[in-house]
Amino acid sequence: MTEVTALGECGGAPWWLHDAMSSSAAAPPTSLVADNFERRWAILAVLCTSLMIVIVGNTALNIALPTLANDLKATATQLQWMVDAYGLVFAGLLFSSGAIGDRFGRKGALQAGLVVFLGGSLVAAFAGGSNLVIVGRAIMGIGAAFIMPSTLSILTNVFPASERAKAIAVWAGISGAGAAVGPVACGFLLEHFWWGSVFLVNIPIIVIALVSGQILVPKSRDPEQSRLDIVGALLSIATIVALVYGIIEGPNTGWLSGSTLLRFGAAIVFGALFLWWEGRVAEPMLDLTLFRNRRFSVASAGMTLVFFAMFGMFFLMTQLFQLVLGYGTFKAGLAQLPFAMVIMAIAPQGPRLVARYGPAKVVASGMSFIAIAQLLMATTTTVHSSYLSLLPIFLIMPAGMALTMSPLTNSIMSSVPLGRAGVGSAMNDTTRELGGALGVAVLGSLLISRYQSRIAPALGSLTGQTRTDARSGLAGALKVAGQTGDGQLVAAAKQSFMSGLHLAAVTASIACAAAAIIVYRLLPHPGSTNATEHVAVPAIDVTA
Repeated sequence: MTEVTALGECGGAPWWLHDAMSSSAAAPPTSLVADNFERRWAILAVLCTSLMIVIVGNTALNIALPTLANDLKATATQLQWMVDAYGLVFAGLLFSSGAIGDRFGRKGALQAGLVVFLGGSLVAAFAGGSNLVIVGRAIMGIGAAFIMPSTLSILTNVFPASERAKAIAVWAGISGAGAAVGPVACGFLLEHFWWGSVFLVNIPIIVIALVSGQILVPKSRDPEQSRLDIVGALLSIATIVALVYGIIEGPNTGWLSGSTLLRFGAAIVFGALFLWWEGRVAEPMLDLTLFRNRRFSVASAGMTLVFFAMFGMFFLMTQLFQLVLGYGTFKAGLAQLPFAMVIMAIAPQGPRLVARYGPAKVVASGMSFIAIAQLLMATTTTVHSSYLSLLPIFLIMPAGMALTMSPLTNSIMSSVPLGRAGVGSAMNDTTRELGGALGVAVLGSLLISRYQSRIAPALGSLTGQTRTDARSGLAGALKVAGQTGDGQLVAAAKQSFMSGLHLAAVTASIACAAAAIIVYRLLPHPGSTNATEHVAVPAIDVTA
């Protein structure tokens, strides 16, 4: 059986340059790479189509919540679970699904995930009530957990090392763009069709991905055929679910409340047990020695911060467009479309820039752009902002993300043996989910805390439920003002919201600026010792 050349080895060139070198300088392709060389880009198109389904499913629903509240008479708790059921199940199963794909076959995991996602979409679309929508969303989360790691792990096994960074850049660009495309599609459907259409739109795309994937996507799996780490899988699920649930519920129940501390405490206990178990078991699901590699550990932390800023920004800007500036659902989604266009344009240029300047400079520059965009949001946005005044934010922010996502993803995947690509991909995806959940929870908490402190003087004449609603957030205040005709309450609520938005944006800017400095110091520079660390890669079993 043919052996894969170790990642990072190519005539002594550093790993970050090796991935961007021409194919003529690359090691001879393995049998899997050679057999699929002519159709590798078609395979990537199938993988990106499958990935888009997951990303859109994760971001599109937020803009539909007001419609679901009206049409299904959903409570605030039910609305929250419509969003959280997907993310909790998705994040909790990522490591396990990645390991299952490595063990039993990645193509099978991808196809099964698409079928499950389709089933969940049908359940949610034709649900007769809110609880069944929640069930459908949870089923979609199960499917997504098998789809997303499979796409990246198949990609890394199909493309030769000389083109892998370019392919990962396209994959990262699609993943970032999908977060902006989702609200656009969802907004259009809500303005022209019934609420279930936001779930049915997935079905033709899933069918295309299933059929084309069955024809084009090759089979691959870990050649070592290691046993599944059942205990490690269960502990990873418990750890991530407890942590993500604690982050999600923190703003609602209070970060220092007993229930929140109990969830975080459970996450710590389960996490400690997971680390202990993975350190002693003969065939661990996650090789803890990977975290000794700067490329892996720093890139994982960096990815978390990128998605902290990204999802936090979408959370803030969606409210700004709809509640402050009065945009409809479709217009609010359309306003974010430049975000997707910039990411898709710049992300594929990442490998060329990394080859020239090294990952430290490129990623640190991207982090700096994100920090600048957040600072602009904090200093230039007002209740009377025009779209043109906001446009620089939607150009600088995605440019920064495009410069960071591709090199960071490539750093994570190049640190993991190809046979365990599913687990490496799961790690990459888990950092995204944790970062996104943290961004919405932490920045949302800062926003609502500042809002409540600033709105208090304007609530003097309100009592009972109307006071509670107005204090709960800008949406509640606008609802009360609509009932009472209180224009002063509208003005005070919008100003209070903007004050909270500015605080959240400044916090995100500081975090990203600090991350830029850390990344610049810790990621490899041209000629540095840690730039030439190698990871041995076992042969690829193509019999799955």
